[in-house]
Amino acid sequence: MSSWLGGLGSGLGQSLGQVSGSLSTFTGQISTFTKDMLLEGVEEVGDAATELQVSNSKLAEVQAGFAAQKSEYDRLKKLQSELEEKLEASEIQIKQQSAEYRTLLQQKDVEISHLKARQSGLQEEVQKLQHSAQSASVSPAVLPVTTASLTTTSSSPSGFLTHASGSHRGFHGDEIDISDVLWSQQEINRLSAEVMRLEAELGHWRRMSQASSTSGTANGDQGEILKLQKTIKELRDELSREVDEHQHELTALQDAQRQKMADVTRRHREELAEYEERIEELEEQIHSEVSSSSDASKELELQKTIQSLKEAAEQHKQQLEDAQRKQVALQLERDEAQEENAGLLQNYARLQASVAELQTRVQEQEGKALQKAQLEHEIQMLRSNLAGAEKEIERLRSLSETEPREEVEHADILELNTIIGTLQQEKLDLQQRLKLAEEQTVSDAGAAEESGLKGELERRERELKATEEERDTLMCELEELDRQNQEATQHMISVKEQLSGQLKEVESELMRTTSELKTVKEQKTTLEQELEMQREKVSQSAFSLNDLHMEKQQLEWTVKELRDKLGHVQEQSAEARKDATDLRKTLQEREQQLAAAKAVQDQGGPRGTEAQGAVEQLEGKERELADLRRELKEMRSSNERVMSEEYERKMENRRLKEECEKALGKVEELTKHLKESQAALSRTVREKDTQIEALKLEKSQIEGELMQAERTLTEQVKQYQQTIEEMTRARSMDASALQTQHEAAIRLNQDKDLEIAKLKRDLEQLASDHRDTNEMLSITVAGQKQLTDLLQEKDVFAETLKQNAVDLQKEMENRISVVTKENEVIKQALEEKDKQLGSMKEENSHLKEEIDRFKDQQSRPPPLAEPKTLDIITELETEISQLKSSKNSTEEELQALRRTTEEQQASFLLSQQAQQSELEQAHARHQQTTLNYDRLIHAREEEIARLQQTLEQLTDGQGRGLFPAPQGVVIMQEHKTQTLNQENGNEKHDLSKGEIEKLVRGIKEKETEISQLNERNLSLTKQLDQLVVSRDEVGKLSQMIRQKDLEIQALHARVSMGGGHSQDVLYLQQQLQALAVEREQMLAVLNEKTRENSQLRSDYHRLMDIMAGKEAALVKLQQENQRLSNMSDPSGSQEMFKETIQNLSRIIREKDIEIDALTQKCQTLVTVLQASGGEPGASSGGVSSNQFEELLQERDTLKQQVKKMEEWKQQVITTVKNMQHESAQLHEELIKLQSQVSADSDCSSKLSVDYARLIQSYEQKEKRLGGLSLELAQVQQTISQLSTTKDVLLGKLDGVAQTPEIAATQLGDRSLTAEVPSPPIASLLNDDTFQKELEKLQAQLAEKENLIRTLQENNHRLSNSASASENEQRSQAEEVRLLRERLESLQRSVREKDLLIKSKGDQLIHVSEALRNRDNDNEVLKQAVTNLKERALILEIDSKKLKEENELVAARSREKESEFRALQETNMQVSLLLREKEFELSAISEKAATVERMLTDKETGNSGELNQLLNELKSMQEKAVMFQQERDQMMMALKQKQMETTAVQAELQHVRDKEQRLNLELERLRNHLLEMEDSYTRDAIAAEDRETELRRKVALLDEKLASSSNAVENASQQANMQVESLQEQLSVVVKQRDDTLLQLRTSQEQANQYALSLSNLQMVLEQFQQGELAHEKAMYSAELEKHKKEKEEWKRKALLLEDQASALQMNLDEANAALESASRLTDQIDQKEEQIEELKRQVDLRQEMLEEAQRKLMNLLNSTEGKIDKVLMRNLFLGYFHTPKAKRADVLRLTGSVLGLSREEVDKMLEEDARRGVSGWMSSWLGGRGAQSVPNTPQRPSSDQGLNSLPVHDIKPLSAAPLGRSSTSASTAAAAAASSRRAGDSSPFLAPRSAAVPLLARSGPGGSGGHLLMKPISDALPTFTPVPVSAEASAGAVLKDLLKQ
Repeated sequence: MSSWLGGLGSGLGQSLGQVSGSLSTFTGQISTFTKDMLLEGVEEVGDAATELQVSNSKLAEVQAGFAAQKSEYDRLKKLQSELEEKLEASEIQIKQQSAEYRTLLQQKDVEISHLKARQSGLQEEVQKLQHSAQSASVSPAVLPVTTASLTTTSSSPSGFLTHASGSHRGFHGDEIDISDVLWSQQEINRLSAEVMRLEAELGHWRRMSQASSTSGTANGDQGEILKLQKTIKELRDELSREVDEHQHELTALQDAQRQKMADVTRRHREELAEYEERIEELEEQIHSEVSSSSDASKELELQKTIQSLKEAAEQHKQQLEDAQRKQVALQLERDEAQEENAGLLQNYARLQASVAELQTRVQEQEGKALQKAQLEHEIQMLRSNLAGAEKEIERLRSLSETEPREEVEHADILELNTIIGTLQQEKLDLQQRLKLAEEQTVSDAGAAEESGLKGELERRERELKATEEERDTLMCELEELDRQNQEATQHMISVKEQLSGQLKEVESELMRTTSELKTVKEQKTTLEQELEMQREKVSQSAFSLNDLHMEKQQLEWTVKELRDKLGHVQEQSAEARKDATDLRKTLQEREQQLAAAKAVQDQGGPRGTEAQGAVEQLEGKERELADLRRELKEMRSSNERVMSEEYERKMENRRLKEECEKALGKVEELTKHLKESQAALSRTVREKDTQIEALKLEKSQIEGELMQAERTLTEQVKQYQQTIEEMTRARSMDASALQTQHEAAIRLNQDKDLEIAKLKRDLEQLASDHRDTNEMLSITVAGQKQLTDLLQEKDVFAETLKQNAVDLQKEMENRISVVTKENEVIKQALEEKDKQLGSMKEENSHLKEEIDRFKDQQSRPPPLAEPKTLDIITELETEISQLKSSKNSTEEELQALRRTTEEQQASFLLSQQAQQSELEQAHARHQQTTLNYDRLIHAREEEIARLQQTLEQLTDGQGRGLFPAPQGVVIMQEHKTQTLNQENGNEKHDLSKGEIEKLVRGIKEKETEISQLNERNLSLTKQLDQLVVSRDEVGKLSQMIRQKDLEIQALHARVSMGGGHSQDVLYLQQQLQALAVEREQMLAVLNEKTRENSQLRSDYHRLMDIMAGKEAALVKLQQENQRLSNMSDPSGSQEMFKETIQNLSRIIREKDIEIDALTQKCQTLVTVLQASGGEPGASSGGVSSNQFEELLQERDTLKQQVKKMEEWKQQVITTVKNMQHESAQLHEELIKLQSQVSADSDCSSKLSVDYARLIQSYEQKEKRLGGLSLELAQVQQTISQLSTTKDVLLGKLDGVAQTPEIAATQLGDRSLTAEVPSPPIASLLNDDTFQKELEKLQAQLAEKENLIRTLQENNHRLSNSASASENEQRSQAEEVRLLRERLESLQRSVREKDLLIKSKGDQLIHVSEALRNRDNDNEVLKQAVTNLKERALILEIDSKKLKEENELVAARSREKESEFRALQETNMQVSLLLREKEFELSAISEKAATVERMLTDKETGNSGELNQLLNELKSMQEKAVMFQQERDQMMMALKQKQMETTAVQAELQHVRDKEQRLNLELERLRNHLLEMEDSYTRDAIAAEDRETELRRKVALLDEKLASSSNAVENASQQANMQVESLQEQLSVVVKQRDDTLLQLRTSQEQANQYALSLSNLQMVLEQFQQGELAHEKAMYSAELEKHKKEKEEWKRKALLLEDQASALQMNLDEANAALESASRLTDQIDQKEEQIEELKRQVDLRQEMLEEAQRKLMNLLNSTEGKIDKVLMRNLFLGYFHTPKAKRADVLRLTGSVLGLSREEVDKMLEEDARRGVSGWMSSWLGGRGAQSVPNTPQRPSSDQGLNSLPVHDIKPLSAAPLGRSSTSASTAAAAAASSRRAGDSSPFLAPRSAAVPLLARSGPGGSGGHLLMKPISDALPTFTPVPVSAEASAGAVLKDLLKQ
């Protein structure tokens, strides 16, 4: 800003100088014109009538043209002022709109970041729910316990970490996004700082503009009111924000508590189920051991184990009691939080009341301020009236003394009556009395007047007494005010005591918390001892309980978050208390200020009353007036005393405020200590809880106690929820009440809220990182003994690294010290050079003084001494050559210093490169350490879980120990030395003010650019430090450790399940998965490193380019300065001066010779010309026409170069646009690839869903098959039994004879089955011996047939069912085969998908590489564009400089033209002189002829006629001389008028051009404003669209979360349903089995009965049956075993398929996640790049707007400066005195017409002056001037004559004039002082007048020496009044003045 202001000031100085120069010529010509108009007709001759008429007509035409041009000029002036006002308004509007849009953009960015954070949180929750759904869908009963626990342990830390850290550490490669966000945040911060700076500048200029218009006291009150209103609004905003934050935190606490309770209940149920299973297993083991072995030793062991279990149960009881105690403590904490909440609400109510009081007080203060302003106005009026009345009293007194002057007193009375307007009634009475006095002046005027005055004086005395009584009352009121002030001070003291009491309370609270902390530490030590005892027992069951351990830690993490939030609430309550105390302080200050205002107002009242009393007592005595004044002084002194006391009280208040702030700082420190102690407590509590939980899970006898704890927990949860809901309801009610009150205030205070939110987010992120690290350390507490050796090695390595870092730091410090020493040496050298330069400047000033003295000495001898001036010039030349040589020596020294600085810069660059190489070495060492870590991981896979702690320690050591960045300081010093050198060099050849200003401006710009470079360098060093700090790699190592854990778990599962092909497949798949994860990690690391490398390289190149550009610009500036100094150097054009001076002196000598000859011829008739000293040296040493043409040619060439550069810039812009188009096409291709990948992932997800459905149907069918196989086994058993019975029967019936055919047919008719054969029965019946037995048998057969029929029906039914079951078995086998084929096809498709993913990954790598290349190209092109912009800026600066030089050249050319005009005028005068001389010669020759004739006539004797003729001849000759003079005078006047009109026309044309330019500029500004508004609206719309899009995404994520939670619930419900259906099927199968067993028993009983009846056959059948049964049993048992094996194989296959499906699902999920992260990263990178481009465009736009505003300001200042024509007024004023008395009325009329007065008014004033008999207003100004005698022949005033042109002997009588009145004497004194000051200061060349040369010689001081051109000229010519030249005005001084112009 300093550089901009310096540039503006220098530009203003130059432009104002130019404008004053151009306006000086214009106004000078106008002044000559007006003076000629004034002096028209002064020297008229009555006879030359025709010539006068012609000249008058021409003058009238010229005057008419001039009037028209003047009106045109006035119109243009008005138009220009309007345009300037419009321009200022538009600029202010643009700035306001830009500020509003900036705030809008910041708000939108903050909302976008909030929505992004919310989106990421929702995505993490969705992923968590998906993982839980997958774990629920895969049945947990099938997998072994070890694998489930290990998978949960491996998955839960990652989820835990991702949930904990706010930076998405779940996905690898997201760190790139964080770095981009940080970088963009830095960019946004920088831009916001720049915006704040610009707004501060704008506020500064507005204050400057408003400072002139604002009044004093009312503004102060208004400012205080505005401050109060601002504080009220800020407090309201803070309150509303705190309420909203409390509400959000309460809702978050409620949700977290609900989720936590659901997890706790679920986990307790699972633990109970596992405990029940383990108890059953133990009971079975005990029973088996009791039954198998009855050894006493085993019983003893069992008893011992039972006792140990009982002891453990007792310990668990104790631990449970501890947990209950902790719950009670938590309840107490919750109650405390509720109490704090109530306190906050009370504070809020109190604050509302205080705000209302403040508002009322502010309104009262406003009313009092208005009253005060009115009272002050009345006091001013009364004082003015008092002064008028005092004057009137004095006048009346003088009237009573001097009565004869009646007319004069009458006029004075009239004047006084016009002045005193407010007291009209009293003045009317006085006027009547005075009129009466005037009428009675003849008889006795004074007596009546005195009697009236005495009456009035008595009345005034009475009123004076009344005012004294009022003064007494006012004193009483003052005493009351003092008493109130004392009460206020007492109130302040009481407030201070309250604050000290609060501080003591806070200190006591801190002591209490420290004591509690000590007790907690003691409890911790005891608990640690117990832990050591319990750790040995817990080691056996650690693996099985790991999963539950992790879940418990997650629960405690949520509890810790709740505690942290409680801590935040406490912090906010503390802030609210602090705000309340601040409010109280501000309230007290306002009360004091109100009291002060009341005192001031009350003191203002007495003044007003005193003034009224003084008005009423106008005609009182002087003594009483003096008393009143003395009392007034006393009142004022008392008022001042009161003010001083108030100031002392204010100082005391300020001191109290500072003490309060210190106390608050102590309170904040105490709260910080409290928070730290609470955090330590929470950590210890969390560790103890985890250990207690681990011990709890081991024991199985505490089921009842656990259930009780669960019930108590649920009750407490309900209580917590109720309290939280009550709190939220109260908060929501408060928030709704607050929201309506504070909406307007919230909008005003958004920026502050945003900053606070940013800081809070940073704090929360740091806290979350800290918590993560602490939790990871607490997880890895157990098993620390095994890693001691490794830790020692790592410590050694860390120490070596630290040592290296310390060595590096020492080296850096040594280098810095060396560089600083060199800089100090250079600074000392510079200071010495500065001293030398100062001494040289002093010598130069001494030389100048000596030269001036010499000049003064030279100017005293007579004017004919021309060679002495040439000697002076030669002496000056020698001095200039000496100065040049000294300047060259200083320049050489400066170049040497520059060389040293450049060498230092090169050494600094070398040191920077060395630092970079050291940095790369450190990076390589770091990579080596990472390789060592990998080897250690491979070597010690069982110790992987403990490695993160050591790695974090190492990285912390590296982050602390590495690379300081002192580069910015060095660069700053170096650049400062460079700028110092430049300043010294510039000072050495600085010879003019304009160049000094230019150089200062350039140096300031360079300093700003250097500061920007330093900022960029610091940002680069920060990025290097970020590279060195290798937290990302540590995160990747931890991910690799987790992968190794997964591999170990898979190996455990493999070992537990046994070998096999499927296990190999599983192992290979896991290896594939690990390899894919590693590949993705490596890709992410490579991408990140390449991106950082490219960014650093581009930044380095950009910095180098900027440095090169700055150096080139510096060199160019130095060359330009040298060239300008050479141009402006007077010695450069000294040769031209010599030539011109020699030529002029030669011409002047020739003319002198001619004039001498003429004088010698005409000695008898012509008087000798008087010698006069004129102006020396008319030439200015400017630029000749050749140089001007060269400059124009250079300008044309530079324009061509600029055009070429612009064309090149256009080409580069087109190439950049092409590259952007190509990058857009690549982006579209990448989007297509992403869509294809997403489609593939959708297909894979569909396949996985189908596969899961198939597996479910397969499991159902397998269960049905198992049931059917059981039924089939039962049916086969019944069939075998039936077949054995059938064989028995057949064996029995073999011996029996056959029955007849009828019986056989009957039997055939009865039997339904064809299995029992009829022929043997027939053969039995044929035998007659068996007839009786047959009858018995028939009876038995009838019974048996019924039984067999029933059995056959059963058999048939069973055979049908068996066939159906066989069909089902076949169909199931077919389905299994189909499933296998489908699974194989799925595996093939998965393999193909893997290959496709690999190919896509390769393609993505190629695309990313191409994108990186494109990015690098883009970076290069951006660099080229920035270089081009810098070059264009440099060219623009050069073009501006050229324009300025052109303007300077034009100004000089204009000055030359004016000088040429002056020379032309002098030439014309010389020619006129020559003509007159010729005319005189001819007259002398005629005279000689007449004398000869007269002699001849004398000889003849005609002497009388001869005398007459001689007289006539003389008269004729005199007339001819007078006509000649008149004609010459008129010709000169005409030529001068023509020149003035041409000048006026040129000026008018210039003004018109300027108007056109301004119009064009205004149009361009309007268009630009419209474009800016459109762009801002577009940005706002885009931001709103982005916001809606993000909101839509958040809603979609909410829906996905809801759907995933529903899916999880549905999956759990389906699992429950399946379990229930399986149980129902099992019960049905059991029933069927029981039924079939019953049937079998009945059939066996019947068979036994039948066997008993057939006892003779039973023995044989039994033997046969026994053999058959054994055979059948063996067969059936073999079949049963085969079925069981098949069933087990199926189960195993199903398990393998499920494992494969889960592995495939994990692969698919990982691939999808990787693709999503890649797409998200690319999108984010594109968005960031777009944002950066947009911000850069906005910065460029702001820069252009600033430059345009600067240019417009300069143009406006150029155009608006010097509008008042002071010279015209001065010349009018002086012209009045130089005219004779008879013509002064005409002069006054003309001045009246110039000033816009009508002719009638001027005539009226002139008549009044004539009546008065005094010489007029001029005489009243100048006292006795009118009385002096004016010379008869008036002198013509010159065109450049002001007050300073009055000679000294004219000023002396002015100052010595008699002092008639105070006003006239003051005016004359001021005029004399001004004239003397101007005569001393100004030189004639700097005066803003035309360059016409005075032609009359005067004998004054400094008028002796001069140039030959300014020789004296005869008095016969028309002459002008002289310009006095000071003694110093020799040739050198004149040249210097010209250079300064």
